[in-house]
Amino acid sequence: MTDNANPSGMTQAPSTIGTSAGYMPGFGNDFETEALPGALPQGQNSPQVCPYNLYAEQLSGTAFTAPRGENERTWCYRIQPSVKHTGRFKKLDVPYWKSAPHIIEDVLSLGQYRWSPVEHGQENLTFLTGMRTMTTAGDVNTQVGMAAHIYLITASMVDEYFYSADSELLIVPQEGRLRFCTEMGVIDLDPQEIAIIPRGMVFRVEVLEGPARGFVCENYGQVFTLPNRGPIGANCLANPRDFKTPVAAFEDRQADSRVVIKWCGQFHETFIDHSPLDVVAWHGNYAPFKYDLKTFSPVGAILFDHPDPSIFTVLTAPSGVEGTANIDFVLFRDRWNVAENTFRPPWYHKNIMSELMGNIYGIYDAKPEGFIPGGMSLHNMMLPHGPDRNAFEGASTTELKPQYLANTMSFMFETRFPQHLTEFAANEAPLQDDYIDCWSDLEKKFDGTIGNT
Repeated sequence: MTDNANPSGMTQAPSTIGTSAGYMPGFGNDFETEALPGALPQGQNSPQVCPYNLYAEQLSGTAFTAPRGENERTWCYRIQPSVKHTGRFKKLDVPYWKSAPHIIEDVLSLGQYRWSPVEHGQENLTFLTGMRTMTTAGDVNTQVGMAAHIYLITASMVDEYFYSADSELLIVPQEGRLRFCTEMGVIDLDPQEIAIIPRGMVFRVEVLEGPARGFVCENYGQVFTLPNRGPIGANCLANPRDFKTPVAAFEDRQADSRVVIKWCGQFHETFIDHSPLDVVAWHGNYAPFKYDLKTFSPVGAILFDHPDPSIFTVLTAPSGVEGTANIDFVLFRDRWNVAENTFRPPWYHKNIMSELMGNIYGIYDAKPEGFIPGGMSLHNMMLPHGPDRNAFEGASTTELKPQYLANTMSFMFETRFPQHLTEFAANEAPLQDDYIDCWSDLEKKFDGTIGNT
């Protein structure tokens, strides 16, 4: 084995035969990886003396006694234990990053809302300072619910690190390329990919191509997992082999550094004299990963009628109620429409889930105008929504031959909780005040006769 160095200066494990360079395939696997030969102890987790005089430390993402199929933990072999990666804490103001419950009395969250893309300004913004919370739901203190954010990033984090004790982070890039240097390894992230950073995992974010903009779902509840396929069976939707976990990488670097921690909705900073990204080897199943959305294999109707949008779920964070998610991450990508005698776009509906959508690129079939890449929409629980007039008329009158929906990729953060707007979403983000009017010119077609027109 030989050492590889990536452009960030982290010493990285050699790639494994059959994997992409720097990544290991599989979802929820029990991985093992080392950046130096022989760094990973064999046959036990905590030997009296670890190879290279490293420290053994466990990072647990679930309770010790969680069922085996749900238990998440990783053993890390690091240059210094995590107790050396923090000092005394001082509260820090991160004004645009909000946590639930966050209810503003003069902000009305009851409504159907849509925003144009939040534009970049002139200031340098990092992953921390460029985060803009749009909605919050649930309660970060009781570990249920979520928050939805937009990020605007123009600058890399330099000698600065972050972790969230509140949540795991689902990152959905829309433009620009980012590098996530984490305790467990390095993830390069492009648009049309997503990444998951687990709760409690230290990382920094570097800009590979900027400016960068995208979306973040902050999950306070149970971790994201693959949805049960039910009658679909063993294949399609998101396949486990397409998820990629980074190989071990570490920094052995002395430098004055700031570590920022999000805990119970508040931010705190502490200062140390070295990099905390010092895990030389690790084994376990609690690790960051990325996924290429272009590998999602949609399943749909091949004769008539339109399936529920849940058929497009990539990842789900369960709640205590079976079948009702704390969060579903749902993808609407290019696909074929072939259903006969069927209104093919999403039908009009209202339900108990709150749906926040984002457009990664292209045109969304239910809203061909106004919902543009980088934009977002919110349809809160028990509020009706559906196609605008042009989409309805087109779908009602078009010749129903096989149709390929191309140049499209949108997603949904869906939760069982109502999503409350932040002050930024209500007053600073580019809210489309006329969005509600997209349904105003829908016509009454009923005339008392049974025939279709």
